[in-house]
Amino acid sequence: MTAEDLESTARALVVPGKGILAADESHGTIGRRFASAGVANTEETRRQYRQLLFTTPGIGEFLSGVILFDETLRQRADDGTPFVDVLRKQGIIPGIKVDRGAKPLAGSSGEYVTEGLDGLRERLTEYRDLGARFAKWRAVITIEGTRLPTRFALEANAHALARYAALCQEVGLVPIVEPEVLMDGDHTIERCFEVTEATLHTVFHALFEHGVRLEGLLLKPNMVVSGASCPRQAGVQEVAEATVRCLRRTVPAAVPGIVFLSGGQRDDVATAHLDAMNRLPGPRPWALSFSFARALQAAALAAWKGDPARVGEAQRRFLHRARCASLATRGQYTPDLERVAS
Repeated sequence: MTAEDLESTARALVVPGKGILAADESHGTIGRRFASAGVANTEETRRQYRQLLFTTPGIGEFLSGVILFDETLRQRADDGTPFVDVLRKQGIIPGIKVDRGAKPLAGSSGEYVTEGLDGLRERLTEYRDLGARFAKWRAVITIEGTRLPTRFALEANAHALARYAALCQEVGLVPIVEPEVLMDGDHTIERCFEVTEATLHTVFHALFEHGVRLEGLLLKPNMVVSGASCPRQAGVQEVAEATVRCLRRTVPAAVPGIVFLSGGQRDDVATAHLDAMNRLPGPRPWALSFSFARALQAAALAAWKGDPARVGEAQRRFLHRARCASLATRGQYTPDLERVAS
């Protein structure tokens, strides 16, 4: 894949009105979500659940891409069609999660670094041959008062993200770079802004040092929000203004798009925040879209509960959430849509 091909794929993932479904949960993560819905965590139930999502009629109208887990990339629908081809038939680009999770950062207390660089070039080549056209790597940044994050942790995670991104482009995959500043904690929105700004500056410096082509990548950041246990929760407009201001300070115009994670926000709240950002006046050189996991899937999983008879209802709820997120990318979402769907 040439540099022009990488840029073309990156732009196709952020076309107006479409975003990305993150269906890349590890076995442990999806197990916890299945447990909340009373679903057994087996390879077959995981396959059935992903099939429910990927075969939802009309979902290609709202999704440009889907991030898969290693197991899911290799699975097939009931009729034997590989999931990669199920997605392609709807005009959806298959992607793959390639990191191996955040582990305690040696030499630091309470901070993490994402692992998975060993053998990554070979894994990326295999994923490309299996049909993936983009990849994702997540780093997690913890806020704890003024103690965390440390510069050491920011640089360690930025270095790993940059090495991953360079390897992706080398083998012809568009990298999604995901430095997530966690919502966990009682920090204010101002502190979240400060840490997010420092994180993004550090990440883009590392990307430059590693020769990563910015036109051929996407950024998947957190929104700038109050900590989950902060006594004062910032409102929708405040979150939108703070997030876009932070991005204008840190993200080069060469980046085609920014696809936000929901980060534990309720689905309607994450959607409202994205909508408010896209209504703001002023220049935005990059598309603002979504790469949601729980904010797209939670309602569908709660409806399905592992019951084949409830697949239709689960798909209806999934399609609704995708439509709401799609409208938010255009600044056309309204809370009234939630009442219509209930």
